[in-house]
Amino acid sequence: MNLETDLKASIRTIPDYPKPGIMFRDITTLLGDARAFRRAVDELVQPWAGSKIDKVAGMEARGFILGGADAHQVSAGFVPIRKKGKLPHTTVKIAYSLEYGLDEMEVHADAIQKGERVILIDDLIATGGTAEGAVKLLRQIGADVIAACFIVDLPELGGAAKLRALNVPVRTLMAFEGH
Repeated sequence: MNLETDLKASIRTIPDYPKPGIMFRDITTLLGDARAFRRAVDELVQPWAGSKIDKVAGMEARGFILGGADAHQVSAGFVPIRKKGKLPHTTVKIAYSLEYGLDEMEVHADAIQKGERVILIDDLIATGGTAEGAVKLLRQIGADVIAACFIVDLPELGGAAKLRALNVPVRTLMAFEGH
């Protein structure tokens, strides 16, 4: 069985959540399956195995789970990208677009040293507003964002293309049509 088919079978789809017409791709079932979780973690960063990765940055909240596991996998530090007001030390923040309006995310100002090679991780890329904001925020504090990795891509929503337009290679393990 190929990677995409194998991992897709471990993801639960919940129709009409959080609102009618949305097909919610729930990765908690993948996380609960030890074999699928291990395979997803391994595959997310596989193209960069053996290369120098200084930090893995994960977006709140599922990106923390995947990013922490991947940071361990590649012997890198982990950087949490949090919603505004959640980090205790000096932060740098950026506003980013949501489907309806703006929000802010932040990182500790000293989380990354200038020029460090960073991989951004989250569970899913949809419209790309949050991931685009995260890339810009990481670059603002000096990161060299070498890739953005996601388990699921919703290609019709164009998020991966937004990141590629910022010259960030995007790795996804599977795609689902629709949204």
